[in-house]
Amino acid sequence: MRRTLTAQRKDSRVIPLRFDIKRFLLRLSINIIAILVAVSLVPGLDLEGPWWGLALVALLFGLINTAIRPLLFLLTLPFVIITLGLFMLVINALMLYLTSWLAAGFGVTLRIDHFLAAVLGALIIGIVSTALSILSGDQQIHIEVVRGRRDD
Repeated sequence: MRRTLTAQRKDSRVIPLRFDIKRFLLRLSINIIAILVAVSLVPGLDLEGPWWGLALVALLFGLINTAIRPLLFLLTLPFVIITLGLFMLVINALMLYLTSWLAAGFGVTLRIDHFLAAVLGALIIGIVSTALSILSGDQQIHIEVVRGRRDD
């Protein structure tokens, strides 16, 4: 069931805003699985707290990646370009640290022992969530092979 919200601009046009609960739950589930895989595989990355702690960490991680990561990416764009995108691993690790800090306020401990654990955890979360997004149909890949005569 889709709920449609509307927003009115200054020029009095009404813009529909959609919140798709199915897509939200799918993204939350993908984040839960990805964080669970990272916590299971990476030494130095541990999750402790109540039974709902993993869902809270996944929700916070999703909100941080939606709100703060694009701004941080824009501010560090020269470093990302110079390092050919490898600086994105540092940004993702910082997002994981921020998630850990915010989760502590809710009584959930996402313990990150060292920076390498954060980088590896962020890398695994990225790989798992990308793979699950593709498999679930949330994200689509289009590969096109063009055959024919090349004009030299």
